[in-house]
Amino acid sequence: MTITFSEEVKRDFPDLHVLTSFIENVTVKRFDSDLETFKKEIIEEIKNAYDIQTLKDRPVLRAYRDFFWRLGVDPTKTRPAAEALIRRLLHDRPLPTINTLVDAYNLSSIKTEIAIAAFDSDRIVGDLRMRYARDGEEFLGIGMRSPLRLNGREIVISDNEKLVAVYPYRDADDTKVTEMTKNVLLLFCGVPGIPLEKLLEAKSVAEDFITRFCGGTVKN
Repeated sequence: MTITFSEEVKRDFPDLHVLTSFIENVTVKRFDSDLETFKKEIIEEIKNAYDIQTLKDRPVLRAYRDFFWRLGVDPTKTRPAAEALIRRLLHDRPLPTINTLVDAYNLSSIKTEIAIAAFDSDRIVGDLRMRYARDGEEFLGIGMRSPLRLNGREIVISDNEKLVAVYPYRDADDTKVTEMTKNVLLLFCGVPGIPLEKLLEAKSVAEDFITRFCGGTVKN
């Protein structure tokens, strides 16, 4: 499975990088006590390393915020994924518990500041393409009751049949990871200003966390 960029996206963002990882034969559970213990360790680490007042000015998080502004998205209302999770911790709010795979990659996103998307790869048809949305195109994200009507400024990712994400902050309900998921495709979402090395770090950390708590085999 590959991901290609439209000519318009390549033209507007020539230094935007995206990495993928495929992990097969995972076991996704609702809850795992070892993961919960590990989660507490990461939470303490983050609380000791970050300050709420300076969080938005960290280089990686600032790069996401700048990218959001360029797409017409207000990052003070729609937070970049890692920043939103880190803010929860700094405000002493618990992390959401979804399932072991989602929780594991959320921890890797928190630890590396990189936005990560995950899809049940068995529900993806063909290859992925990053492009601008079409005006009026509809997208049903995870947890949404009705589809969002896109205005054409958004960058989206589609397979051969449907939208699977609004890049880099909202994934589609149809391809979300559940306890029935056996094969998962991960996307490590770069934006201009984030070096490729940071995405490679996030890829390594996410693969480690996921296989540690969900098993599976990484296929590169």
